[in-house]
Amino acid sequence: MTLIMLQLRDLPTSEVLEKFAERYPDADVTAIASFLNLLRVATELSLALDACLSKHDLLQGRWWVLILLMREENVSSTPSILAEKTGVTRATMTGLIDSLEQGGLVVRVFDKADRRSVIIRLTDAGQAKLDVVMPDYYRRLRQCMQGLDATKREELNNILGLIQLGIPALI
Repeated sequence: MTLIMLQLRDLPTSEVLEKFAERYPDADVTAIASFLNLLRVATELSLALDACLSKHDLLQGRWWVLILLMREENVSSTPSILAEKTGVTRATMTGLIDSLEQGGLVVRVFDKADRRSVIIRLTDAGQAKLDVVMPDYYRRLRQCMQGLDATKREELNNILGLIQLGIPALI
């Protein structure tokens, strides 16, 4: 499955939403406006993160794999676990690993007893890449979130948790 993110830049006005609500009685104008705004902000955040990472010759998929490997005590994991943790198919993960391996950022380590069994390990070059990317990422993230103090960030996390609980209603 290919995910195509469309960015709705022209959010509907409250008048437009009220017209929809007249036609569709289940339409909750404030819920729709909040949902569309959240979707737009999430898309813009994702695009901005890609722009930040592209300055380091990375995009989110490859970056998340490096992050996940760095989190492991032995900086290693299996492709299937990486796919599960990133929410992509094994085939997609294979492509991500292939490109990271070509860049020397990870290495496949095959089990001598069973060559079908493989572990993906973060290389020194991969760690060095993260050591350059992460300070830049954290600086930009701090700037992005500077409008929210610690209390507002906690409130935001609570609100997002409540929204997440409602996601099954969309499925």
